[in-house]
Amino acid sequence: MTAELDVLSFDGRPFDALAALQPVAPHPQEPDDRAPQGVPEPTTSDPSTHDRSTHDPVALAVGIVAELRAELLAAHRAAMDVQVRWQERALAALAGPATPAAPGAGEWTPAALLAAVADQLGDGPGRGGGPLRLALAWDGDLPRHGEQVQVTRTPSGALVRAGERPVLRVDGPTAPAVPAPAPALAAAPAAFRPEGALEPLAATLVDHLAPAEIDLLVAGRAGAVFGARHDQQAPRLAAGLLRAVTELRPGGPAGVGVLRGPCAVPAGDTDVVAAAWQAGSVLALWLGLHLCVPEARFQPVGTCGAELFDTTGAPDAEVVAEITGADLVPRPWLRLDAEIRAGERVLARVSGLTVALREPPGVPMGTRSGGRPPVRPVRRGITGDLAVVDELALATASVGDLGPALGPEFARYAERRATRPPAGGLRLVGRVMAVQGTRGELSGGATGETEFDSPADAWYYGAAPSPAVPNVVLMETSLQSALLLGYHLGATLVDPEQDYSLRNLDGSATLHREVELRGRTIRQRSTLLSTTVLSGAVLQGFRYALWLDGEDRDTVDPFYSGQSLFGFFTAAALANQTGLDNGASVPNWLEERPGTPVRVVDVDTGASGPLHLVDRIEVVDGGGRHGAGYLRAVRPVEEGDWFFARHFHLDPVMPGSLGIEAVVQALQQWLLDTGATAGLDHPEFVVPAGVELTWRYRGQILAGDGAMTLEVHVREVQRRPGRVRVIADASLWKPGLRIYELDGIAAEAREKGAQPW
Repeated sequence: MTAELDVLSFDGRPFDALAALQPVAPHPQEPDDRAPQGVPEPTTSDPSTHDRSTHDPVALAVGIVAELRAELLAAHRAAMDVQVRWQERALAALAGPATPAAPGAGEWTPAALLAAVADQLGDGPGRGGGPLRLALAWDGDLPRHGEQVQVTRTPSGALVRAGERPVLRVDGPTAPAVPAPAPALAAAPAAFRPEGALEPLAATLVDHLAPAEIDLLVAGRAGAVFGARHDQQAPRLAAGLLRAVTELRPGGPAGVGVLRGPCAVPAGDTDVVAAAWQAGSVLALWLGLHLCVPEARFQPVGTCGAELFDTTGAPDAEVVAEITGADLVPRPWLRLDAEIRAGERVLARVSGLTVALREPPGVPMGTRSGGRPPVRPVRRGITGDLAVVDELALATASVGDLGPALGPEFARYAERRATRPPAGGLRLVGRVMAVQGTRGELSGGATGETEFDSPADAWYYGAAPSPAVPNVVLMETSLQSALLLGYHLGATLVDPEQDYSLRNLDGSATLHREVELRGRTIRQRSTLLSTTVLSGAVLQGFRYALWLDGEDRDTVDPFYSGQSLFGFFTAAALANQTGLDNGASVPNWLEERPGTPVRVVDVDTGASGPLHLVDRIEVVDGGGRHGAGYLRAVRPVEEGDWFFARHFHLDPVMPGSLGIEAVVQALQQWLLDTGATAGLDHPEFVVPAGVELTWRYRGQILAGDGAMTLEVHVREVQRRPGRVRVIADASLWKPGLRIYELDGIAAEAREKGAQPW
């Protein structure tokens, strides 16, 4: 049986955007018998560094990149302002009565539970401002509104229960072994978020909070503080020591967020935890972590430590907090360290406090059977429309359970090799806004609409050879949008007992006009063209197009478009791949010409970290099939390469788009090395507009392959005022097989402000 998914209805009723903004009756509170959800340790990337040469082209490239990145940082807020102001105008058109704030009075908070421990056990060290050390372990959800708690003394501290349910274990208080230390938190700013770091669910220009804005957050009015994108039901900020916020920005060891603000001097352990809890809650609201969780409420998770040192003589204080880890799964969470300081003197410290956003017990979430939207969708796109699949569901699908994004029919794949969206920094679709089609009807004609927010400080802007968006992002965001449509329609349900892996087979794409994507939202439209079911494989063809936020898709041509063929393959089908040459081991051009003079050139175009894909190239001047130049490069492939953990969970392969990006970097270095950019004033690299790239993939780079080899045959060099581009053909090998073939691969350098090509 199939169920039609109508983008204009939920549960068969017409959907009205204004009505959806009306207050919603609270869901009945049900006993929470769930096991506590743990929070995974955050992962961090450790990009390799490279020893690069310092000959003149390199020095030129490094200088160009440094200057351009400085300009990018100066333009960061302006780029965000473009998106935020447009979104505020779009959302204002849908404005209805404000949603009621979550209940506040009588709510249990971590500090309130500590106060209950103190009331039950009496004053101890630190309750009056003296030294103490506490270890806190959260065993379950906070008590619900009005729920009674019981405090039981233990040999090392106390146990707090709500009914029969354990909530908090307290070890201590004990006197610290060391005197008050110097500040340990650097709270350093971040120019760009690291690859894989959590990105905000909503952009905001707010970087400080006045006391009145703290009061608005205590009242549950996040939208009144952070802007229209944050304006949905939000949990109330708990009262505490925090008086204002003087800094609120990306930074810290995870590159996600840092907060500073004046506060009262803590009088005891309750104050210390209350201040850190406030700081974490403000950061969570600033990042928009409540936007994917219905009736979101704050919940502490895991363990943390709290220390109070000597506060004697401190007239005032400041909270400094930095996020040390954050993610969207299993529910949005962040972990932080916080210090309360008087100048350079540390009065108190909280380490490892985790603030999570949870829905109340029993509140339904996720896609329903047949691909129907959630019962109560909460996530809104840039125009205020409700998403049918949000960032939380897609993030969950990337690392395990496909059910929340695609429906219960896909829950069986949670721990099995299956098609999944990429994870971390390679997941370049944010949310599915609409699907017009019926699950199980695969002949063609179905369409899907998605959105992707490209933050001005995204990792790929920092890692790319120039401030412009790299080709890999354009390819991945469009291809991922298309594959989600086919998967949502049930391509693999033709044989639901089989495990299928996704592979892109071929395609073509064109950038039609240069656009500034930093701080903007990309809107994608994908159309299913056809489906072919074979033994061990399902093939689907798609057409796709991309627009910027604010553009009318019915009257404005897309800035990027293309079409592509995907295959869903069983393990047996993948094992029989024969490459592009029917299994033959075909040598590259240079191998066929032993003794050909070769120049070796170090690659230093400015790409760094995750996007530094080629170390050096071999150049044959005047070589190649077209006699215009030939390049070859060999890149080692290691199991620890960052992209294998992202693409895909339980089915690691190198993305084809990164293989293409490696070819682009080789061409960019060739432009520098040959002096083609010498006549340009402060050039920067861009994706060439108006050049169609065509690709064919018949194999993948796997973690055990050891190396990949690419070759490039230069076709021609073209020039316009302030611009130069090179167009070429290319191939890529894994050991023994040629697996990629590229036609129309190009690189371009331009002067800032040069007229379009």
